[in-house]
Amino acid sequence: MKIIISNSSPVPIYEQIKNEIITGIMNDELKSDEPLPSIRSLASDIKISIMTIKKAYDELENEGYIKIIQGKGAFVAPKNIELAKEQASKEIENNLIKIIEISNRYNITKEEIIETFEYLYRSEE
Repeated sequence: MKIIISNSSPVPIYEQIKNEIITGIMNDELKSDEPLPSIRSLASDIKISIMTIKKAYDELENEGYIKIIQGKGAFVAPKNIELAKEQASKEIENNLIKIIEISNRYNITKEEIIETFEYLYRSEE
């Protein structure tokens, strides 16, 4: 798995790492029980502090995406459908907030947004 981070992003680096791993899990690039790189090796590969990687891994473990086994390393946790659905809902909410901000900025009505949404939704079926 390739982890891409941006030093110019307002998102903290540990969170970028965490998000990349979550995306890999949700897209099935990372499978259940698959080992993740060790903290030390990932830090070396992407040239980031060990503590930054540890923080990302700790949060991933606390959120149920990975399991850390002392002396063995970090592994992808079995996929939790509810967790995946919650992550998708969170992403949708964040995008809807952006849509609302843009529509308010340009005086686009809620009805116009809903109409556009319904058109695009139908075209994806």
